[in-house]
Amino acid sequence: MKNFTLQNPTKIIFGENQIANLKNEIPKNKRILLTYGGGSIKSNNVYKQVMKALKNHKVFEFSGVEPNPKFEQLLEAIPIINKNKIDFLLAVGGGSVIDGTKFIAAAAHFKGDPWEIVANDPSPIDTAMPFGCVLTLPATASEMNCGSVVSKADNSIKQSFGHDLLYPQFSILDPTTTFTLPPKQTANGIIDTFVHVSEQYLTYSVGAKLQDRFAESILLTLIEEAPKVLKNPKDYKARANLMWCATWGLNDFIGVGVPGDWATHLLGHELTCLFGLDHGQAIGVVLLSLLNIKRKQKKEKLLQYAKRIWNINRGTDKEKIDLALKKTRDFFKSLGVKTKLSEYGISKNEVPTLIKQLNQHSRVGLGEHGDIDLKQSEKIYKGCF
Repeated sequence: MKNFTLQNPTKIIFGENQIANLKNEIPKNKRILLTYGGGSIKSNNVYKQVMKALKNHKVFEFSGVEPNPKFEQLLEAIPIINKNKIDFLLAVGGGSVIDGTKFIAAAAHFKGDPWEIVANDPSPIDTAMPFGCVLTLPATASEMNCGSVVSKADNSIKQSFGHDLLYPQFSILDPTTTFTLPPKQTANGIIDTFVHVSEQYLTYSVGAKLQDRFAESILLTLIEEAPKVLKNPKDYKARANLMWCATWGLNDFIGVGVPGDWATHLLGHELTCLFGLDHGQAIGVVLLSLLNIKRKQKKEKLLQYAKRIWNINRGTDKEKIDLALKKTRDFFKSLGVKTKLSEYGISKNEVPTLIKQLNQHSRVGLGEHGDIDLKQSEKIYKGCF
């Protein structure tokens, strides 16, 4: 196991009717900017619950945060913060709203070009506004980590960044808020969680047995609970398990002390930027190709995955891995998710454009071994058809 330091300060408040606890988590003297997306929180009763809990607080609003939040749009929140002397942010929504709110928290009092917050590693911030979250779409685990992904429209880049100052102070997770999610969003969230876990688990062994078992438990729970939710969207127990899985998929705990891949995400970001694929759709397609292309480097973990997740114990190593990848594809399909780029109407002729974009964004040396160059990336993209 590799050396690591772990400190996750986010307080989780989990369960039905927990939104009412907002009044206890945010001091009454705070001036709050409520951030949210396209307005679904007003049709599913979440907005009403939030405003009832904050009836004794001063609340301002910043709505319309887009999926794959745009840098240019998020900057529009800064004048609102300054004009109204906002001193606390509350993100109500899914990963895009929370990611966008993290950027706003970092940018509000940043001196200099705000894009530097995103473009530099480490992010050059030394202060951030305090914020909390009410999660309504489990997928990204942004509610319990310090990472964010922001897109810049003027150069078609989707860029991740993070900083220890960007952990939420608290996050409220009420599974009933997910009852009205469309099947497509539910499926995307499950895929996103599955890939998050895979990026930290399907690499190479460093003897981190507990992290492996944590990761496997999340994958097994996703496979077990997903059909229940698709059959009955108001199955509270299944929704609760999926919501908690999504949070654990990227809340630091399964990724400490082990190598991470993240090439699937970086290659998937280009598909989202260029063709507008949902994040879950893009990374689901890429993961299947990447695991096949990199099966030699990932052999030990893929065989472990085949045995422990899919109970595959017979056949040659190649046959076991082939069957494990087939079962993974079949699971994605069972969620109603397409697993090939051609099924999304994207032509193989677009691969050179994707590679050009990767090169422009300096996305080379990817993967847990740093061995995925542009040529390897091209091979992975071609395997997506």
